[in-house]
Amino acid sequence: MPISSVSATLAQADRDAVMQAIATIKEKLPFLIDLTADNRKALPKLGDKSRAFVSKALEVATQNPDFLPRSFDLEEMRKDVQLFEALYPLLLSLTQVQELVDDTYMAVGSEAYAAALQVYNYAKASGQGAGLDAAVEEMGQRFARKSRKVKSQEGGVKSEGATV
Repeated sequence: MPISSVSATLAQADRDAVMQAIATIKEKLPFLIDLTADNRKALPKLGDKSRAFVSKALEVATQNPDFLPRSFDLEEMRKDVQLFEALYPLLLSLTQVQELVDDTYMAVGSEAYAAALQVYNYAKASGQGAGLDAAVEEMGQRFARKSRKVKSQEGGVKSEGATV
């Protein structure tokens, strides 16, 4: 499926408004935390398959609190379940927006890079004598390869055919 071309601009006022909206989201959710990759890996996960289990456990604990140890904080469990449920639609909406921004960012970056390659190739082909040699050389640095140093059989280091 071909990628549709993106032809748009983002006015500074709109960008500022979006950034302010993001700041407002962060302000309204001051309890958000940042987990490391190891923290995420170590946590038991509550996904779609476990939601019914957690709801049932909360129901059982609420109706029969006598069997729970005194150290068990039923109110904290209730708060966690309620917050989990409240965050779920936010997560879905924010994920959708993030994916759209990411896809658009990637598409326009690709379009800009493809256009830059065309400019570079046109400048290489037709720009000689037009004072573009320095610019073409500077743009060509993007594609410069570093020479590889390969060890020879004798243990010396070879660099582009010469033993060092």
